[in-house]
Amino acid sequence: MEVSPGPGAHDDAPSGHLEDVIALRVREFRLAQGISLAELARLTGMSKAMLSKIENAQTSCSLSSLARLAEALEVPVTALFRGIDAEREAVFTPAGHGSQIVRRGSNVGHLYQLLGSLRGEHKRLEPLLVTLTEASEVFPLFQHPGTEFLHVLEGVLVYGHGEARYEMRAGDSLVFDGEGPHGPVELVDLPVRFLSVTTYGHLA
Repeated sequence: MEVSPGPGAHDDAPSGHLEDVIALRVREFRLAQGISLAELARLTGMSKAMLSKIENAQTSCSLSSLARLAEALEVPVTALFRGIDAEREAVFTPAGHGSQIVRRGSNVGHLYQLLGSLRGEHKRLEPLLVTLTEASEVFPLFQHPGTEFLHVLEGVLVYGHGEARYEMRAGDSLVFDGEGPHGPVELVDLPVRFLSVTTYGHLA
């Protein structure tokens, strides 16, 4: 006599978050296109019972099944995985709440606010809000690895990079190699505020 296994005893029970995401995406795309389960079964050549298991995260999909589902739903296979990496690190900084940090220019009146930073291997970008006032002095000798992007938000200054000089006003931008000596050469119209974003590429 064959005995039905109890709840949770099936070998094809969902093994984790992947099945949940696929289940949600398949149902989402099917309903968005107005396709019934029976119609999806016809389009994919899969049984309604199997499709029901997939949509309820009760089984794992083979690659061939995923390919058939994607073709029937007219979406890329990758769309069926959308959300699997949703839990990624992000840093939100409300206006005016950037952390004040100390840099080489701090002792000559340069105010630096860090606008956010990721950790570990993702720490490849450093966004700063830099403010220069009457208390600030010119300090054109910054040098560091990576590429830097400047965008002036307020005021006028002359910015130096190597032997070049750039008069920059609100709306102006500059991208340069951080290894070259750079920094404000002349403060023309204060206060000056600019966004500085430095990228470091892939850190070892």
